[in-house]
Amino acid sequence: MAKLKVLNVGPIRSGFNESNGFLEFSDVTIFIGNQGSGKSTMAKLYSTLSWIEKALVREDFTDKYVVLYNRFKKHLAYQNLGNYLNQNSFIEYVGNAFRLVFENNQFQVFPLSQNKGYHFPKIMYVPAERNFVSAIDRPDLVKRLPLPLYTFMDEYEDAKQQLDGQVQLPVGEVSFEYRKQSKKSYLIGADYHIELLEASSGFQSMVPLVLVTRHLSNVIKNRANETRKKISLEEEEKIRRAVNKMVSDETISEDVLRVLLEKLSAKYRYESFINVVEEPEQNLYPTSQKEVLFDLLKYRNGHPNNKLIITTHSPYIINFISIAIQGAYLKSKIEQSPNADQLLTKLHQIVGPDSLISGENVLIYQFEEADGSIRKLPTFDGIPSDNNLLNQMLAEGNTMFDALLEIEQEL
Repeated sequence: MAKLKVLNVGPIRSGFNESNGFLEFSDVTIFIGNQGSGKSTMAKLYSTLSWIEKALVREDFTDKYVVLYNRFKKHLAYQNLGNYLNQNSFIEYVGNAFRLVFENNQFQVFPLSQNKGYHFPKIMYVPAERNFVSAIDRPDLVKRLPLPLYTFMDEYEDAKQQLDGQVQLPVGEVSFEYRKQSKKSYLIGADYHIELLEASSGFQSMVPLVLVTRHLSNVIKNRANETRKKISLEEEEKIRRAVNKMVSDETISEDVLRVLLEKLSAKYRYESFINVVEEPEQNLYPTSQKEVLFDLLKYRNGHPNNKLIITTHSPYIINFISIAIQGAYLKSKIEQSPNADQLLTKLHQIVGPDSLISGENVLIYQFEEADGSIRKLPTFDGIPSDNNLLNQMLAEGNTMFDALLEIEQEL
């Protein structure tokens, strides 16, 4: 299980207050908190450092290359974190192959002597701005977009190109269709057939997320059953020279370098999918949030090494993850029952069998913008506590309404 310690980076100041400051990443990890509290900062740091670890494992560049402060800062700049560092910033990432430390304006790399079983990951950061790729025609022609959005856009295009016919979406009785000749995307319902460009903002946000997650999850699932490609020493040396030439070329921007390195890494067999999703609830009705979350859980469960990291402002996401956890707990009980078939049918009408998740594999962290701290949300029998910031805001709304009723009574 990878872990990350962060102090004095952007809005994260005092950091996590347990486990010596190390925040762990489980199969499903969820960040909640106000705007500017550091949720996205932590998710982006994890995504970036996981990518650097992967690049070191596959020897895209050496530790001497990445330890340079300016180069590490360029990696952070890719996620718009380049200006989040200061003289007191501290970052320590412990993965399965490397320990990466940033301290005193220096970045250090330490190979881990003990082999913890590194599973070569496909890492995808799904930005909150994702509805942009489906809300306008030819978004690839727009300049100065966030760099992760260009990467996500490429994966979205690959996902559409791999489609064969219509794809059922998790929300309602709606299907998605991509016509390769016209390069147009369509939503198909019971009594309508419209372009995605004309659809609601909820569909424009959901479709790219669902398609990319589905595509990359299937890539991992399919490649897990393939034999690793064999290449000759001569071919490997040729690739290595090409990589060294790229990383030493200062004229190549960080986003272009990432794309080139990812293409060169095709000789490796992906063994896991790290899906980092900002605000899956974006522009969605609560029932749609549930269906999208259960869909994300289904693809997380598609391979035991997959990870799902979510940042959210929605209390419904926490409530529905609790339902998925309780469903998994009940399933283990039902399987020992004499009327298991009947009860399992009832259970799966509430939560699909592929979307169940054990509470032992879920971690929820609450970010506080006031002091830049992070704490782990407590659980009761594996179920996340109701006493969290999102539910507290709902309670505060009820309290405010009660106060207004009191004023009305005085009148």
